[in-house]
Amino acid sequence: MFDGKLISVEVVEGRYREIVHHPGACAAVPLVGDDVLLVRQFRDAVGETLLEVPAGVRDVEGEAVADCAAREVLEETGYRVTHIEPLGSVLTSPGFTDERIDLFLARVEPDPEHDAEDEVEVVRMPLAEAGQAVLDGRIRDSKSAVGIVLAAARDP
Repeated sequence: MFDGKLISVEVVEGRYREIVHHPGACAAVPLVGDDVLLVRQFRDAVGETLLEVPAGVRDVEGEAVADCAAREVLEETGYRVTHIEPLGSVLTSPGFTDERIDLFLARVEPDPEHDAEDEVEVVRMPLAEAGQAVLDGRIRDSKSAVGIVLAAARDP
């Protein structure tokens, strides 16, 4: 039905369904000691500024998913990943899309050769406070909420 630069939409005959095919994404919960680095950025799709973990689409041919997550952390925060481990994955909305986001826990340090992206504000907060922000609704993005909860369970 539709083939875009990033996604395609398929109509499933006889089922009254449209499926959005997505290449997948990665996200990382970057930790500096007991603090997490989050990014505040405007999201056109919802018309709001959201607080999120760094993430991005898997759009580099042949790139390992952990490398994608590390690249996104560096690009969005200006911090370099020194250690990364998988936390699991989430299906964002399986009722209409096959998008899967692989989640990682990353230990990071500042990279003096890279700055954070201009479109984002980097927010550093204790991981425990980020968990509270998920509970009280300050963090509403699903990949971020799940990533933060899994990171807190793994790295108390």
